[in-house]
Amino acid sequence: ESKTTNILKHYVAVSSGRFNEVFSYTEYAAIGKFTVRKRTSGAHILPVFLNHVSRQKKETFDVTFVRENGERVSAGGKVGDSLLDVIINNHLDFDGFGACEGTLACSTCHLIFKPEDFKRLKETPSDEELDMLDLAYGLCETSRLGCQVYLTKELSGMEIKVPAGVNDARGADT
Repeated sequence: ESKTTNILKHYVAVSSGRFNEVFSYTEYAAIGKFTVRKRTSGAHILPVFLNHVSRQKKETFDVTFVRENGERVSAGGKVGDSLLDVIINNHLDFDGFGACEGTLACSTCHLIFKPEDFKRLKETPSDEELDMLDLAYGLCETSRLGCQVYLTKELSGMEIKVPAGVNDARGADT
């Protein structure tokens, strides 16, 4: 039984028999491992865990973003969404946030976690994320990029600080 998915810009359409679902690319990458195979009609993804993807329930929960002035903004997200996805999907207005649209090419989605919430994050930052964080405005020990942190049930209700300014690493001298 052949099961394929097509990358459509920033989204992945999953077709597995009777079920058709659409995930953000970052959400899909968080759900399971996959390989990309080039074909003349475009890129196709063959997921290793497609059955898991088809059965996954879309649980939603709130996270709270805290502005520098103390204003709290709660937003709903689904398991597998990145924090950048949560901000974009809820149309939250954080000036300059997410300039590279989650491609790990800037540091504008820099977020600061409370120490106890930072310890709850399952994934450790990659070398690429750490390189971008070095260029972030207001970097601290509990900093992460929102495009690299994916929601899980365990992160429900956390409060995350959004720094007052952004530093777009795409404009940094190399």
